[in-house]
Parts: sequence; structure tokens; C-alpha cells
Amino acid sequence: MLRAAAGVVALAFLVTLEIVARCYDLPAPVTNQVREVIFPPKSGFLLYAGMALMMVVLTWRQRFIALGAAIGIDVVFFLVRWAAGIKVTDGHPFGNGALWVILGWAVIAVTRRTGQERVLLLKGVGLGLLLVTGRKTGDAWLSITSEARPTVLDQYVATADHALGNPSWLVGRIVRATGPIGTHVLDYVYIQLAVAAVVVAMYQLRHVVVERRFPRHHLVRTFLVIGLLGPAVYMVFPVVGPAFAYGADGGHWAAANLWPDIPPPIHTPHEMPFDEITPRNCMPSLHTAWATTIFIHSRKGPRVLRFAGAFWLVATLAATLGFGYHYGVDLVAGVVFALTIEGAMRSIERGWDRSGIQLVVHGATVFAALLVSYRCLPVEMAGHPWVFGPLLLLAMTSVIHGYTRTTRLWEPKAAPVLRPEPQPEPA
Repeated sequence: MLRAAAGVVALAFLVTLEIVARCYDLPAPVTNQVREVIFPPKSGFLLYAGMALMMVVLTWRQRFIALGAAIGIDVVFFLVRWAAGIKVTDGHPFGNGALWVILGWAVIAVTRRTGQERVLLLKGVGLGLLLVTGRKTGDAWLSITSEARPTVLDQYVATADHALGNPSWLVGRIVRATGPIGTHVLDYVYIQLAVAAVVVAMYQLRHVVVERRFPRHHLVRTFLVIGLLGPAVYMVFPVVGPAFAYGADGGHWAAANLWPDIPPPIHTPHEMPFDEITPRNCMPSLHTAWATTIFIHSRKGPRVLRFAGAFWLVATLAATLGFGYHYGVDLVAGVVFALTIEGAMRSIERGWDRSGIQLVVHGATVFAALLVSYRCLPVEMAGHPWVFGPLLLLAMTSVIHGYTRTTRLWEPKAAPVLRPEPQPEPA
């Protein structure tokens, strides 16, 4: 009943978001997804990642057939567009085949499968479509924030960021000094975050095809919930980021052209108007939240997966700061947000108890306190960085410590191996 209720809520949310996006004359998520059956998709990599998630329920033979069919369909689309003289200028020239394969397996599940096999295959199809639809939903959310919130709070966040030493300005200069190589590497890591999540998720779901059931908790669930709830905070705390509010990317809307060379001066902050195009998607940093969950879920994998999870977290933090997309305090809020959501998702699956409630309440309280302090105490934070800087890091560390301590208690204890007692030798 709980899953059915969650499905109804998700469907109602999608319908509502579709209506709101159309009211603002913005691209609607469901309509955009349907268009990609024929038109060039915005991200072909994401569609193939969604197909890869769907294939965890298939046998190896079915996987090779599905992959071959997807590539073949993409080749046909490419040849038709080439023959018609259609140039793909927006999006990727591939990915339609992956979407066709996902939809094809949905048809097979309904028409050729029964009982538990049908349910399992539909779950796989739903998992793949959820990843893609989640991206479309996030894009719609971002567009709505720029239309619904004409003013932004960047001056408050930039002033509060003095407590951490304005890390975006420092890392921005470092990234610029690395030249095009460092920029391209970080840009790829930043853009392909969902693909990294799929790699970790596929490792977690590798036994589904044999066990014929999904694990109780895995990365995709937390990943999608973060993307669903995060933009709601954007509506409450709209921020565009230093590259726009204090850099050349903001044009005449920017408060000043300072990033990344000169940190903004400390003064009494005010709300500032901004354009109706730039998303208000900084507080909290969802890229930081997603990279944190990837790091957490990669800890139980092999060494190469653990290394990749740590690399993706560090590189994502460097990209969010180095490209001027986020302030340092955004990242602190993003880590707290991710751990709170992860704790709640694990508590839902294992059953709520005192430790789970304490973890989620503590994380939610710290997250709310961070937002309130950024909004109400930015001048005090900037004036006393040696006090508020450690306090911010201590608050984040308390949530990290609470999460690690609580989840260790939740881990199943290995049963002790009983050794036979030594028997006396016969005389």
C-alpha cells in the first residue's frame, strides 16, 4: 500500500508539473520525453544509462539482443536524418534506440509475461524510465524557478560564504590555471554524474537477474528523491551562483564582475532582481548531494568502484566551485541534505525506530539552521569567520558522524563461528 501511495503521489506530481510548465510556456517533462521517441534526445548518454538500468532484470543473451537493437535503431535514425539533410544542432544524434528498446520491453512485459516475471520486468522498465523522467522533471523544475522567483538571494549567500574563505573564488582561479585539460575533465565529470550513478547502481543490482528480486535499498531510490525534493528548496531559497551574480555570465544583471579574481566586499545584503532564464539552482548544491550518495553507495564495492566514487565526489566538488556554479556554503548544505535523505530512505525500508528518527530529525534541523543562518546572519558570519566557519563545518561533521554511527548499528552482525570444544584423547 505504501508503494502504491508513493506511485500515486509521483503520478500526481508529474501531472501537476506538466500543467505548471505549460502555464509558463516552458518545456513540459512528459511532453519532452515523448518527443525523444522521434526527435534527437537532449542526452543520448542518459537514455543508454536508463536502458542499462533496465537490463539488470534481463539475462545476458537478452542484454546483448537489447543493446544490438538499440544501436541498430540509432543507426537507422542517423541514416534517415542524413538522407533528409537534418543536422542535429541541439542534443545528441543517438539515444532514440535506447528509448525504443525500453518501451519495447514494456510491451513485452504486458503482452508476453505473466505473474512475477511480468512484475519484475515492469520494475526494470520503470527503473530505467524513472532515471530519464527524473532528469526531465528536474529540468522543468529549474525552468519554473527562474520564472517564479524574479529576485535572488546571492548577496546573502556570498556574504555568508566569507566564513569559509570564499572557496569558489579560490578554486575558480585554480581551475582557470589548469587550462583546457582540467576544465574539460571537470566538465565531463559534472555533466555525466547520472552515468556514474548508473555504474554504481548496476553493481548493486547485479544479482537481480539471478535472485529475481530487487534489493530493499539501492542508490537510484535516494538519487531520485534528492532530485524530486531539492528544487522545492530552490523555490524557498533562490540563488543563481557566483559566476552569474558576480561574474561575466550574469551580464548586466550581475551585481559586479568580480568572480573569480576579487571576492565580493562585505556589506549589508539585499535581494537582487535577475533574469527569467537562469535557474535558481544553488541552495543546496544537488550535484554535491548526488556525488555524496554515489560515494556512500560505492563504499561496499570493489576497490576500483570505491576509488571511482571518491574521485567523482572530489571532482564534482571541484567543478561546482571551480566553474562558479556554487558557493562554499551551498556544498555544506548539500552534504547535510544528502545524508538526511539517505537516512530517511533507509529508515523507510528497514522500519522506523528511535535511531532512524533521531538521525533524520538531526539532519533536518541542521539543514534548516543552515538556511536560516545564511538568510538572517550573513553579516555576522562574514565579520567573524574564525567563529562561524568552524561552526559550519562542525554542524556538517555532526551529521556525517551521526549517519556513520547509526548506519553501522543497522548493519547485520555476522553470526559467530562456533568452534568445537577439544575432546580428551582416548587413553
